[in-house]
Amino acid sequence: MEGGAAQAEKGQSFEHLCLHRSTVGAQLACELGWKFYDADDYHPEENRMKMRKGIPLNDQDRIPWLCNLHDILLRDVATGQHVVLACSALKKVYRDILIRGKDGGPRKCAEPGKEDKLAEVKLLVVHLSGSFEVISGRLLRRKGHFMPPELLQSQFDILEPPSAPENFIQISVDKDLSEIIATILKVLK
Repeated sequence: MEGGAAQAEKGQSFEHLCLHRSTVGAQLACELGWKFYDADDYHPEENRMKMRKGIPLNDQDRIPWLCNLHDILLRDVATGQHVVLACSALKKVYRDILIRGKDGGPRKCAEPGKEDKLAEVKLLVVHLSGSFEVISGRLLRRKGHFMPPELLQSQFDILEPPSAPENFIQISVDKDLSEIIATILKVLK
């Protein structure tokens, strides 16, 4: 955890973790025995094509994708399944969509004068932070992904790192995989 960035209370139970890297997410899910989703697998083909052409995604491209991810997380909450989600979730509003869906307000109930309880996802964001140079170097070594490394700057440009009152921890990508996993597991205990 970096400089007091940990907002999660030790011993808290989380149904879902939102991570920024697939490798960390997959390894963590394996360690915990939780289900793993890589958010990139859920991008619609239009988003993939846009990125392949070197065109950064905008909010209009990302919001339906994030809403779909929220629905997947809600489905798992309903079945009692814990989940690790590897997702960039670059802006606070994106993380809010993962938690509350697009509207973020109570749904209307079929009975007049009553509202359904809003289904909310309990989420711990694990913000894997690193310099542009380090992350760019890793992207250059990545093979077969639809997002070219040239789009990384556009992601850094819109990045809103998590901050209070969001539920998050921040870990440097300079640490090795086992250190990152151990840090997250310590917070979850």
